[in-house]
Amino acid sequence: MARAGDILENAATGERIVFEETAAESGGERLRFEMLFTPQGFVAQEHLHPAQQELHEVISGRLGVVIGGAERVLGPGDSLLVPAGTPHRLVEYGQVQARFELRPALRQEVLLETFMGLARDGRIGRRGMPSLLQLAVIGREFAAEGHATKPPLPVQRALFGPLAAIGRRRGYRGAYEAYSGPAAAAPVAREPGYVFVDEWDVAAPIDAVFDALADSRGYPEWWKPVYIDVEADGPPAVGAVARQHFKGRLPYHLRTRAEVVRLERPTTIEGIVDGDLSGRGLWTLSERDGVTHVRFDWRVNADRALLRVLTPVLRPLFRWNHNWAIARAVEGLEPYAQRLARRGRVPA
Repeated sequence: MARAGDILENAATGERIVFEETAAESGGERLRFEMLFTPQGFVAQEHLHPAQQELHEVISGRLGVVIGGAERVLGPGDSLLVPAGTPHRLVEYGQVQARFELRPALRQEVLLETFMGLARDGRIGRRGMPSLLQLAVIGREFAAEGHATKPPLPVQRALFGPLAAIGRRRGYRGAYEAYSGPAAAAPVAREPGYVFVDEWDVAAPIDAVFDALADSRGYPEWWKPVYIDVEADGPPAVGAVARQHFKGRLPYHLRTRAEVVRLERPTTIEGIVDGDLSGRGLWTLSERDGVTHVRFDWRVNADRALLRVLTPVLRPLFRWNHNWAIARAVEGLEPYAQRLARRGRVPA
């Protein structure tokens, strides 16, 4: 069973899903997850969810949604609600990071896990489509969660019924658990430690905020007293590495090594971290009316032995410690970014 913080990755299509709230956690009311993907496969085909409304909210990139023949292009911060039973499809504008929320949840997360399980077993094509027999089995089992609009549903039922029967006789099964045996890769890349999402507005140009966040060498100057020292290979770039020494309100210090894996000016900074903490951090920026909205996704494990042992007991205290550190970032980032904007340069 999935839970908040679980990650699904599809090597065939490059999709990456992070669950924020699952059916079990919401009492079946909703399923909410973030997805980094390029619209293709099923989502590029017109489809509908018979009993679920679906909210699309773009975090970075652009996403086209076609409803009733009219396309709406969503940018960072834009959202669109698709009512239950409404045919729609997504249009490709390159890679996009978006949040999806389906109400009610039904078995949608199991359907997602099923496709990821098939991908890990090498049972889908590069466009994310399984074989016809496998598709028929899945279509019959998950009809309540959604289906394509073409061919018409009566035709799909007439075709999928016999095909699904043949598929089952040949060993194809629908739910993801069918693909989690010894021969299959682990279904969920679990990050059991901490999942933090923080958002706030900064009264400074987006380029200046990007410069401040991208170059961690400047953190000790504005993110006080959290960051004590930062050493880096050089200016921000994909593959650049920085070694960081920082602390929170609690009486311990942490040392990490961070590598930049994604740098898209002026909206996206992503890094992977190891050391006393291991995981991934993602800064996402958007600008409206001269104000920059900052979102920080921080998904980490405590790898220092003592912290790992104490995690189950002290989780609320560690979250309080994180909130205190973010409050210091909120205090320091805005004046620092404003100074960078006045100088018109990246920090040395």
